[in-house]
Amino acid sequence: MDEELRKEIRKMSLQNAFEHGGETRDKIILGKILGTKPEFRSKVKEISPEISEIVASVNQLSSEEQEKEIKENFPELLTPKEKIEEREGLPELKGAEQGKVITRFPPEPNGYPHIGHAKAAIINSEYAKMYGGKFILRMDDTNPEAERMEYHAAIKVGLEWLGIEFDVVKSTSDDMELFYEKGNELINSGNAYVCTCKREDISKNRRERKACKCSREDIEKNIKNWEKMNQKFKPGDAIVRYRGNMEADNAVMRDPVLFRIIEGKHYTLGEKYRIWPSYDMAVAIEDSIDGVTHAFRSKEFELRKELIDAILDALNMRKPIQGFFSRLEFKGMPISKRIIKPLIEEGKVSWYDDPRLPTLEALRRRGIKPEAIRKFIMSLGLTKANTLAPFDSLEAFNRKFVDANSIRLFMVSNAKKLKVNNLSLSSVEISNHPVNDMGKRKIDVDGNFYISGDDVQNIKEGTEIRLLGLGNVLIKKSGIELEGEFVENGKTDNILKIQWVPQKTAHEIKMIIPKILFNGEEFNENSLEELDVYTEPHYLQLKEGEEIQFVRFGYCRKDSQNQAIFTHK
Repeated sequence: MDEELRKEIRKMSLQNAFEHGGETRDKIILGKILGTKPEFRSKVKEISPEISEIVASVNQLSSEEQEKEIKENFPELLTPKEKIEEREGLPELKGAEQGKVITRFPPEPNGYPHIGHAKAAIINSEYAKMYGGKFILRMDDTNPEAERMEYHAAIKVGLEWLGIEFDVVKSTSDDMELFYEKGNELINSGNAYVCTCKREDISKNRRERKACKCSREDIEKNIKNWEKMNQKFKPGDAIVRYRGNMEADNAVMRDPVLFRIIEGKHYTLGEKYRIWPSYDMAVAIEDSIDGVTHAFRSKEFELRKELIDAILDALNMRKPIQGFFSRLEFKGMPISKRIIKPLIEEGKVSWYDDPRLPTLEALRRRGIKPEAIRKFIMSLGLTKANTLAPFDSLEAFNRKFVDANSIRLFMVSNAKKLKVNNLSLSSVEISNHPVNDMGKRKIDVDGNFYISGDDVQNIKEGTEIRLLGLGNVLIKKSGIELEGEFVENGKTDNILKIQWVPQKTAHEIKMIIPKILFNGEEFNENSLEELDVYTEPHYLQLKEGEEIQFVRFGYCRKDSQNQAIFTHK
């Protein structure tokens, strides 16, 4: 371990001990070191004994001795910290200047957008707004085998629904000629070479940290092979690899792929190109030429930071500041295309808008508001800790947005008949919302009602119940069909208050209730419940997509004239 690192460990140990009653622990200091110097994650066994030794020596000092050493060697630790005002939103950006920040969102159009895409788009969008900068949408479309216009369009629609605006919209494939130019430059400078080894041999060599014979070829041979890639070589025959370090602890740096041959038809460029840049090559060049100042992506790309910086250094190109955040998934709702696609093919879910899925189309169809998604994501911040959230954490935000504007309607499931005698009313007016002024609706009544089967279980002869918005009924006959007498000025306390629907005008709909899709690794065969229910005829006057709160049931979204989807309680 070098002296500089020992000094840093000593500094951290003294600071933590001094701030916590004169004592610290090995694990705390190890965590701090790995947090600030991720390159040591592969050397934990080597540095742990040194940390233990330093921590033990610091713990032997009295608080006064610790303070004295800090004053002599690390006086900056005792400088009073400037009070930071608490504020909503994301943390300040390193090296950011007002008006000069440029961020980007580069989705690959190889599937439908999901909650994870929403997080990446919203974080990058919010940072551009915070600093009055620019935000770029860049379709990362350099794999013709996997990408389609259908997905490209779905991403655009999803982002528009989220309310995200862009200053620049482009595609990575717009710059294919530039990628070739830069690939040529890397080969000519000796920073890249063409490898014709078999795929399994390349993988084996990378595991064993061995250079292959191709890496020893001269530049002239590599230039010829680069030309052959565009003419003679077939897919899999040759790739361009960055000349990294085959002994590197970071496996990403073991001569990674920069270009490969793909003969699939590109959805906008057709068959114009057959050599395509890898993600690392493309994102490095694009972020640099687009002027991106801060490039944020999910943390599975963190180890690729070293490679992207190395590529740009080799090309003498400007480097953005790279930042990382955790992926966002919901428990039991996988976002992976490899899981979702087979479910669709096997008919286990209907499509990408199935309300059990975490895709943006599914969340919209379920009744989740884009404003709620934004608030939810912003509440998570920029943490790198894995975010496997329960779905009800999003529901809590959504409830605040749907409650104020959701019309209240009556709906009954497992309907049972109730005949009410002596009903003195032929119609009743009921408020559409208990607090906000959303008008009233008129319901015609004739004494014949449907009520919920769950409520019927609690009703016996002689029970007085209250039909919400209508009045009290004294039950004279219970069983499969109930009968009762309308009661003027009935009691108000300790009474069962229930919703109802007139039999004559009842509108039957299917209620779709999505539940958790996976229990652990197992598909939940009962993840979609369907109920045949009755609701008021007023339902037919509502627009498709409108949010409703069915009284004593929950928030639901009108999916069609004959179907509603349960959103949440």
